[in-house]
Amino acid sequence: MRTEFSIDDPEWRRWSNVDNGIYVRQGISLKELSRPQREAAFNLLHSSLSAKGLKLSKDLMKMDQTLREINGGAEQYDEELYFITIMGIPSEDKPWGWQIDGHHLVINYFVLGDQIVMTPTFMGGEPVVTTTGKHAGNSILQDEQNMGLSIMQSLSPDQRKDATIESRKFTDNMRGAANQDNLILDYIGLSVSGLAKSDKDSLLKLIALYVSNMKEDHADIKMDDVEKHIDETYFAWVGETSDDAIFYYLIHSPVILIEF
Repeated sequence: MRTEFSIDDPEWRRWSNVDNGIYVRQGISLKELSRPQREAAFNLLHSSLSAKGLKLSKDLMKMDQTLREINGGAEQYDEELYFITIMGIPSEDKPWGWQIDGHHLVINYFVLGDQIVMTPTFMGGEPVVTTTGKHAGNSILQDEQNMGLSIMQSLSPDQRKDATIESRKFTDNMRGAANQDNLILDYIGLSVSGLAKSDKDSLLKLIALYVSNMKEDHADIKMDDVEKHIDETYFAWVGETSDDAIFYYLIHSPVILIEF
């Protein structure tokens, strides 16, 4: 792993800060590919993700163009600086996978026959709503934000108290972030088992927003598993609950881990 770069070295645009260290992205960037090769790369994403998941992935990449414009053309932000890696040899009956890795999108996608696993996955953005520039009107993760807040607001005072880990959000609260391989994570927050069916259904709809980024048939299988374990699921919250609150939430069960 390389840890020092000159600004004149084309490799410098592969780096990213991870916990005050240097992480070098693997694979080949979309920017380095020819037009037919880029089309093939997006065809891979298209065959693996739902229409919703593909659109979201592209919209996340666009946010780096916006970030570049906001930062005066800073070259480390680029909607094509997303790196594709193929792991193993694509096969109908042997394990293989692919990864896309960039500033605000990381998907690890593993395949064995008709079985797939799409984790760990990171989707983020800065900003999350674009009002100027090339991609004005682009917005991301608004439903995930608004539905999470709506669920918290709908809980009773006692349920909110059980769900709340901290009443103010001051820092990064992610528990399963980078560089934590083999993490054992205790359940925290509100046990979903005591919620009314309508509240459980709302939580399942929120989880489905994330799961539905994969192809529909695989998403249905995953959601069946999530629903079977709904009474073993926990919902945790950091922050306030006003309409303009800054917050974090965690959804955790034996078969799913979501952090927003």
